[in-house]
Amino acid sequence: MGQPGDASPRLREALASADIVAAEDTRRARGLASSLDVTIGGKLVSYYDHVEAQRAPQLVEAIADGATVLLITDAGMPSVSDPGYRLVAACAAADLRVTCLPGPSAVTTALALSALPSERFCFDGFAPRKPGARHDWLASLRTEPRTVVFFESPHRLAQTLADAAQVLGDDRPAAVCRELTKTYEEVKRGGLGELARWAADGVKGEITVVVAGASAIDDEADLESVVAAAERLADAGSRLKDACEQAAAGTPFSRREVYEAVLAARRAADN
Repeated sequence: MGQPGDASPRLREALASADIVAAEDTRRARGLASSLDVTIGGKLVSYYDHVEAQRAPQLVEAIADGATVLLITDAGMPSVSDPGYRLVAACAAADLRVTCLPGPSAVTTALALSALPSERFCFDGFAPRKPGARHDWLASLRTEPRTVVFFESPHRLAQTLADAAQVLGDDRPAAVCRELTKTYEEVKRGGLGELARWAADGVKGEITVVVAGASAIDDEADLESVVAAAERLADAGSRLKDACEQAAAGTPFSRREVYEAVLAARRAADN
């Protein structure tokens, strides 16, 4: 939730009437209730990543005994990159009723504000932290036709965008959405390379990134021209594998295909 004003009447009522309120951060839960002028009427318990596995069975038992449990998280929809999945799964396994009180979602809000195609999209949670895993993940998006939405830490945003520009191409359209629905909401749109340079100065707040799908891939590109582009990049000083990766971006060919084709062309030229 960005602003308390986004809270629905159903959420206000549930905060006041639930027998148990399970909160990712109990202090923030009290702050939320105060801002909504609501008194939490039930028992307030913590429910965050490190206690989720232990506490879920206790909450399921309480629900089975007839209690109403309200699960809230700090800054996002429970179960969507926030605690909640285990509790919902356990309730489903026990055939206990679960419902959701709809509210603001960074995923769909960013998608709507990105100015990118939204009829088909996929959500990938948080971008991988480790460089190798992040590279492999980005490579898997090279031919993904759907718009991609993911979360990123402001401290890693610039590097992730720079990596994305290298793997997916400088000009792949994208949008960085910051502090959605809050006072300092900002949406920056452009190519991945442009956004990486913008983020290099530092960005703060909750970040959601939207990247256009590969529908703009040039299906007419031929391998010979891509190999020539890789050779030009290599001649300019890039490592051959990096040059092949950059040349392959925005084409139907993988880095490996281009790399092997470059080596084959060089062998043929030497004979």
